[in-house]
Amino acid sequence: MNPSDAPRERLSAGEERFEWLRRRAGLALAPVTLAALLLCPMPGLSPAAHHLAAVMATVIVLWITEAIPMPVTALLGVSACVVLEVAPAREAFAPFADPLMFLFIGSFIIARAIFVHHLDRRVAFGVLSLRWVGGRPSRILFAYGAVTAFISAWISNTATTAMMFAIGMSILAFLFAQEKEGGPHLSRRYATALMLMTSFAASVGGLATPIGTPPNLIGLGFIRRLLGVEFPFFKWAMIGVPIVVVLFAWMFFYLDRLAPAGVKRIEGSAEMLARERERLGPWTTGQRSTAVAFLVTVALWVIPGVIALVAGDQSPLYRAVNQRVPEAVAALVGAGLLFLLPGPDGERAITWSEASQIEWGVVLLYGGGFALGVLSFQTGLAEGVGRGLTGLLPVHGGLGLLFASTLVAMLLSETTSNTASANMIVPVVIAIAQAAGADPLEPALGATFGASLGFMLPVSTPCNAIVYGSGYVPLRAMMRYGVLLDVVGVFVVTGLVHLLVPVLR
Repeated sequence: MNPSDAPRERLSAGEERFEWLRRRAGLALAPVTLAALLLCPMPGLSPAAHHLAAVMATVIVLWITEAIPMPVTALLGVSACVVLEVAPAREAFAPFADPLMFLFIGSFIIARAIFVHHLDRRVAFGVLSLRWVGGRPSRILFAYGAVTAFISAWISNTATTAMMFAIGMSILAFLFAQEKEGGPHLSRRYATALMLMTSFAASVGGLATPIGTPPNLIGLGFIRRLLGVEFPFFKWAMIGVPIVVVLFAWMFFYLDRLAPAGVKRIEGSAEMLARERERLGPWTTGQRSTAVAFLVTVALWVIPGVIALVAGDQSPLYRAVNQRVPEAVAALVGAGLLFLLPGPDGERAITWSEASQIEWGVVLLYGGGFALGVLSFQTGLAEGVGRGLTGLLPVHGGLGLLFASTLVAMLLSETTSNTASANMIVPVVIAIAQAAGADPLEPALGATFGASLGFMLPVSTPCNAIVYGSGYVPLRAMMRYGVLLDVVGVFVVTGLVHLLVPVLR
């Protein structure tokens, strides 16, 4: 989905004033931060590490305040590293050619085709119109959230929210129209719950697969590059899917209990959903081609994991398949199929003009953040920060560090984007764990998952901003229901990562 297609968030006059001040503050603070840290002596750090510390602090200020677009900040940050002789240009920009960059690009093109051909809407209305769902508000809430989480595991959280937001608003418009015509009174709290389910389920569902949300790939990139640990698609899903199942069950439980519809059944809603499904008509050529490309890609992602389970991860067959068809190549194969398989009106399943509308900003943001994280280890800055913070942390041991990493990533994601949070926190967590003599894999995974746990504020994630603009979600409701998911999410991530990682290693 093109980000410009997404519904715009609606801000009050006070919130618009705050956003204006936040951005202006960033423009003022960024150069001051850079100059102050360049002039401030930092004993124990090499000149390259000193200069990198100043650049990274400035980048963090610009990311948090969003004074300029975050992808531009990432590019300028890496450029500043070349100017200040932190690293030569070839070395500084090398992470932009990392294989995970092409996993981003390939999966984004497939997601774009799914959106263009309305395959996501077909899945959504196919589930919502099931006879089991009927006209029961609780079952509509459950099915609506489940299909949102499932779709979000494969395309971006924001695109999923934008699509399901339109469907959710249509459902609410029908329900309230029925009420005006003498139907049963529907609690406005149910409308709040349905809108929050849109955002929360999209964010939670993105944790299921590595491609579900950019922070997942960012964390995996740091884990592979800085720790030398491969964590392929199948292994990630073995942790991500249980986390999603537990968090979704908790989310549905408290939204259904705390924001009931006030009626057990709404006449006509099942028929309305069935009509919406029928309006989609038969499967189109483009939908079939997109489904084929998508299934081929998923198969290529999953098959190496199945081979590892059957034959072991040391078997020649697993090594050959994993080496020749890594995740990035699988995504590009799937994306390439879209340019070969038939689409509407004699065209291909996707054209370059459609494919080029992917979220290039996220790709550049990932590349810039990844480059800064790698340079922090190469220059020794990460090691210095890790040593300095180890003594300040009130936690000891792997489990305590895992919990702290997840909690800090969650809190950081409340104030800045999930992508920026992952770029900032994961390399620092790895450095702290190494300095403390602990296994850094679990804290790094905890921080990666935790970066997607911001649910309390409209600014925490574009998903929250979209549903906040519906008019059905008061700020106090988002904060109240969001904190319930945040707190439980930290404990669920900590527990399942600590339980499952030793089994999968």
